[in-house]
This record gives sequence, structure tokens and C-alpha cells, in this order.
Amino acid sequence: MPRAAGAVSPPIVQSSTFAADSAQEFTERALERRGSGFYTRYGNPNHAQVASVLADLEGAETAMVFASGMATITTAVLALVRSGDHVVAQQRHYGGVPSLLLNLLPKFGVHCTQVDQTDTEAFAAAMRPETRLVLVESPSNPLLDITDLRAVSALARDAGALTIADNTFATPVNSRPLAFGADLVWHSATKYLGGHSDLSAGVLAGPADVLDRVWDTAIITGAVLGPVDAWLLLRGLRTLPLRVRQHNSNGLALAHAMRAHPAVAAVHYPGLPDHPAHGVAAAQMDGYGGVVSVELAGGYDAADRFIDGLRLARRAASLGSVETLVVHPATMWQAILRPDQLGDAAMSPGLVRVSAGIEDTDDLVDDVIRSLDALPG
Repeated sequence: MPRAAGAVSPPIVQSSTFAADSAQEFTERALERRGSGFYTRYGNPNHAQVASVLADLEGAETAMVFASGMATITTAVLALVRSGDHVVAQQRHYGGVPSLLLNLLPKFGVHCTQVDQTDTEAFAAAMRPETRLVLVESPSNPLLDITDLRAVSALARDAGALTIADNTFATPVNSRPLAFGADLVWHSATKYLGGHSDLSAGVLAGPADVLDRVWDTAIITGAVLGPVDAWLLLRGLRTLPLRVRQHNSNGLALAHAMRAHPAVAAVHYPGLPDHPAHGVAAAQMDGYGGVVSVELAGGYDAADRFIDGLRLARRAASLGSVETLVVHPATMWQAILRPDQLGDAAMSPGLVRVSAGIEDTDDLVDDVIRSLDALPG
């Protein structure tokens, strides 16, 4: 995208529509997939610029941006399945994904089998002749389980299915699923990629021919990213490596500090050597991220008191921002899934997900330990 003369920061192209100089040019622009000069629902110069950067980060041929992470995965899945098809997905996903798979897709005659993501053979056993998609997320939300991306992608490929990997927690700084065989990678760019709690966005990256199919559906669903949010997303990407480095450092420091506290029953973090899949994580990640999930021995009340006692961290949904955000999954998941679907997703009542920001490491650890110390013995 051309920059204004002398402008260090690229301009925001706020126009909703773009003029053509001839009927032929108008037609060509209207038919161009992922274009940037016809109508903003079809594409915008800000979309094109940030999508190009995101494709490079993920090692993909091309990328598309959307209004949110859920808009991304919903549009992609609807574009790639039809009635009678089957989807395999791991049990532990961000709560909105099981809602899509279990509540929405059956209305269109598409069914899903969920499996234990830590068991590669469970993916193999779930495959059917009609399986078209395999959905994975590594590390998973909120327990930070690890999926063997190379093994699962190979199984899907042998079955004739596409693998879509959620890379929100890891970011392309820490992991690049396409390099391990995944066909498509998506993010809630609201999180680490944006990084400042001031935008809502999603991204899908992969081969152009597959994204062409998704684009045909995207212009119908209309989950378009606004030019300002696209510009903000590009702003966030400029500091992504620096931020992720501090997120990684803070996440690891918190994991080590909390696991030694008597109020803590368990810590879930793939960077810990005793994490059940630490070896797999080390093989496919360059860093372990800023999200740490901790189970408090005192259960639901202890989780609530712990969050209330924090001073630097804020009780809020979302993650991956410059500030530390803390949430109680057992409470949040109830707003997303039906009671009969909570099961494993609800996790233990004492589970707390901590998304470490980029604050000073010692200050952040002190804040967490002080709040843990204040819990009833």
C-alpha cells in the first residue's frame, strides 16, 4: 500500500467504495478475490497491507483478515464443509469453537467428533470417509495442552481432510503450524497480534486456492474488518516480537513462582519441564507464551478471592495484551456453552487463567504471590 509522501506510518484508507476509470476495470475489481480497490466488504488497502505482513509471519502464501477470531473460524468452516460432512476437533478449544461445532453446524447437517488432543491415535480413530476438516489449537485454552501438530496434520492429510490450526496462544513468533503440516492457520488477532486491548480482529492464512473458497463465503457473511482496526492491527504487529519476548519471560516466571506456593494445587504451562507434553512443545515452539493456568487448592472461592486481591492484573475476558488479564474459566465458559456441553471445558472450579502482560517481571510476580499469600490457609 503506498504511503503518503514523508509519512512514516501508513495512512488509514477510510473509504467504503472505490471508483474505477472504465467498465472493464470495474468488472475486474469486482471479480478479484481478496482485492483492495472495489468495495471494503470485498477488501481495502489497509486489509491488503496487514494481510501481507501476517502471511509472511506465518510462512503462508496469502492471508485474509476478519472482524473477529470467531468470524474467522466460522466463515472458514462454513466455506469448507457442506451437509453430510464430518469434522474432527480436539475437546479443549476456546469456548466459542465448540459452540460453533456442536450448536451451529448440526443445523446444516454437519457433525463433529471431539477427541483428546494429547492422544494422536484418537484423531486417527475419529476419521471417517466424510471427514473434511480437523481443528486443532496448541497450546489450548485454558489448560495449555499441546497437540502434536506434525502427527495430526499428517493423519488429516492421509484422510483427505484439511487441518486448521488455532495459533492465537503461541503467535507466529513462538510457533508456525504451517511448517508442521497444517493447511490453514487462524488467530483471534484481538489478542497477541493486536496486543493492546483496543481492537477486534481475526486472521486466516494459507494457500491462495483454499482462501479463494473462504473469500467467496466471506463476502456473503460480511464479517469485514474496519480500516481503522486493520491499521491498529498493523500497529500492533510492529512490536509483536518485542512484546512476545516479555510475555514469554513473564509467563515462565509466574509458572515457576506459583507452582511453589502452598495455595496452588497445580500449574499448567508447557514451558515447565514436568508438563506432560513439554517435549512436544519444545519441538514445535520457540517460546511458551504468556498464558499460565493455575488451579487453586481452595476451589471456586479461592479463585475469586485471588483475582480480587490482584493490583496489577485486571479481571477481564481476553488475553495477549500489554496488561495482565485474569479470568475464571468456570464462570466464563457458562456464558458460551450449554450446561450439558460444559464438561471438560468448564475445568475445575479453582482454575484461574492468567495472561501475563509486559509489566516488570518482579512486580508481576510480587503481585501474584502477595494475593496468594492472602488466601485463607
